[in-house]
Amino acid sequence: QVQLVESGGGLVQAGGSLRLSCAASGMTMIFSRRAMGWYRQAPEKQREFVASSSTDGTTGYADTMKGRFTITRDNARKTVSLQMNSLKPEDTAVYYCNIYGPPFYPWGQGTQVTVSS
Repeated sequence: QVQLVESGGGLVQAGGSLRLSCAASGMTMIFSRRAMGWYRQAPEKQREFVASSSTDGTTGYADTMKGRFTITRDNARKTVSLQMNSLKPEDTAVYYCNIYGPPFYPWGQGTQVTVSS
């Protein structure tokens, strides 16, 4: 049973920073061999892609996150992190990690990020 546990969210003012973390467990496939991603879902909106980290270290970002967000991974600890800088009110959402899909593993509970103006 795969478990993805996100943490690190909170309330921050516009222009501030947060660092999110995700711990993965129960993967039948070796974590280091899976591309990982961060996603987010704002109220009344579809879940959207935020950033990805491939097995070869390549990273990718949605256009609106480029230059502000940085994804990193620690294969030994089976964690993936998202450093978010210069946060904007429109970044307010629940943030989730998962493998870079689709398909996806079952979603975790996510971590709420709220950016006040």
